[in-house]
Amino acid sequence: MSKKNKLRIIPLGGLGEVGKNMMAYEFGGDIIVVDAGIMFPHNDMLGVDYIIPDFEYLIKRANRVLGLIITHGHEDHIGAIQHVIDQINVPIYATPLTRGLIEGKLSRNNAQHKAQFKTIQAGESSKIGPFQIEYFHVSHSIPDAVGLGITTPAGLVIHMSDFKFDHTPVDGWPTDFAKLSEFSTRGVDLLLSDSTNAERPGWTPSESVIGPAFDKVFAEAKGRVIVATFASLISRVQQVADAAAKHGRKMALAGPSMVDNVKIARKMKYLNIPDEMIVPIDQALQMQDHKVAIMCTGSQGEPSSIVGRLSAGTNRQFDLKPGDTIVLSSHPIPGNEETISKTINRLLRRGAKVIHDGIAPIHVSGHAAQEEQKLLINLVKPKHFMPIHGELRQLMRHAELAMQLGVEPENTIVVENGQVVELIGNKILLGERIPGDYVFVTGESIGDIDHDVMRERSQLARNGILLIDISVDKFTGRLLHDPEIITRGFVSPEEAETLIPEVQKRVMDVVHDSKLDDEKDIVNAVKSYLHQETKRRPMVFVTLSKA
Repeated sequence: MSKKNKLRIIPLGGLGEVGKNMMAYEFGGDIIVVDAGIMFPHNDMLGVDYIIPDFEYLIKRANRVLGLIITHGHEDHIGAIQHVIDQINVPIYATPLTRGLIEGKLSRNNAQHKAQFKTIQAGESSKIGPFQIEYFHVSHSIPDAVGLGITTPAGLVIHMSDFKFDHTPVDGWPTDFAKLSEFSTRGVDLLLSDSTNAERPGWTPSESVIGPAFDKVFAEAKGRVIVATFASLISRVQQVADAAAKHGRKMALAGPSMVDNVKIARKMKYLNIPDEMIVPIDQALQMQDHKVAIMCTGSQGEPSSIVGRLSAGTNRQFDLKPGDTIVLSSHPIPGNEETISKTINRLLRRGAKVIHDGIAPIHVSGHAAQEEQKLLINLVKPKHFMPIHGELRQLMRHAELAMQLGVEPENTIVVENGQVVELIGNKILLGERIPGDYVFVTGESIGDIDHDVMRERSQLARNGILLIDISVDKFTGRLLHDPEIITRGFVSPEEAETLIPEVQKRVMDVVHDSKLDDEKDIVNAVKSYLHQETKRRPMVFVTLSKA
């Protein structure tokens, strides 16, 4: 096979982390992109709304990007689409429900007019430039999810996005095992597979186990049941609706994304909930507590979410009542455990009963555990293997599983974002590195905040700030008045009474002993003194005016 038959695989997000999944495939200069998701910020990423992939590589080649293919409708796969289509005029290939969820999201962000969609179905295929894409159904925690068989002159690649092998899924539509077997008879040159649960032994439980757990919650709840989950977890909405109907409750929806997504899924027949089951939230708040179930967002304890505001007593539309049962029906996103724990404690203090997946099976993962990952590898028998979607430790563990099943070590490759991989002939090789970093989104600001700013915010949060304002005579260099000192988040008022006069004295000494060409002399002197006295390092800033 000549070097012209080279497929370049370009991970832009989701490798080395959980979230912001985005992968580009390039052949002969033509590019297709799979997914464009967001990632939620870690606790130390202060002031950041969310993170998107760095897709500068695609922007520079925008006229060569032929299509954006979306595997399913979760935020870590669709959340960045708005930002992509702002920069690149590209058709979006998506199944009906996924398309509906994307359209709803773009509409809320006033970006819908820029999107051009091509609706696809599991079992169909698309010819996009040199890429022949076959879509096959996979079970996940949202209906209408697909995996991809990508045929190029360089070989057949299977892109197995988020999946599980659920034999009794809520929607009655299991993963297409027959298609996976058919791929293996053709010869699979490369398998890329979801690694989220690569460290979890056994099988991921079926979504069907949640039904009895919700049944028990509703049977025991004396007051309102408030269920928090991701707005895109459509199957969970159905399970809550079924439990509510069984126990004589009406269901209300709270939060714009939850309302919109349920409306879309019902309209497209992915949810089977009678009209009389759903009541407006205002009406639900007037009903007897034991006849109400409320579905909302905030299962990750986000401060701005409904559950976050309920825990703090700041939710405008309704507040907690004694006897409320709150169900957090999701698993903590890695790095978010502390936030959820604090939210649970606040809810308990306010009198709610809280049920989470640590004490009842009210959530199961949508991702394959080790035995399912092994079964997939045995089904498709890939020549080469590349783990995707996960932190580095999960990618490494998944690669180990593949090698245990007979994939040769030299045919197994583990990379993180920005490391290009090339499939050529019977070899898989490392290509060049491209940028694969975080792009922080804060309000209307996209990418204006970098790691240096985040470090400064972190330092401010840990140690506080001290501002020094001085005025000097421009001819003599003498101080016109005593230095003014302002501190925030550094010391208590009692400590400040002792420290600030000493800081003023040291500032005055520096000014009198030098011509003050550089404020760094003051900063260094003050920092040294403060660390000596407090063992802390606040950020010190000097404003100097000459008159």
